Amino acid sequence: MTETEPTTRIDPKLLEILVCPLTKSTLEYDAARQELISKAAKLAYPIRDGIPIMLPEEARQLEG
Repeated sequence: MTETEPTTRIDPKLLEILVCPLTKSTLEYDAARQELISKAAKLAYPIRDGIPIMLPEEARQLEG
């Protein structure tokens, strides 16, 4: 295989309880980019080694 697929998966129960630290809104899991998306805050929180990094200063700003 030449392409590497992300092997890290987020536990669905964890995703149910995690919220954006700024807006307290629900998050969407982007498996391809290994990020948790907060549409309300327009931020993408990274997932590193299977651990969500829920710090706003570590998040990527989303376009639009």
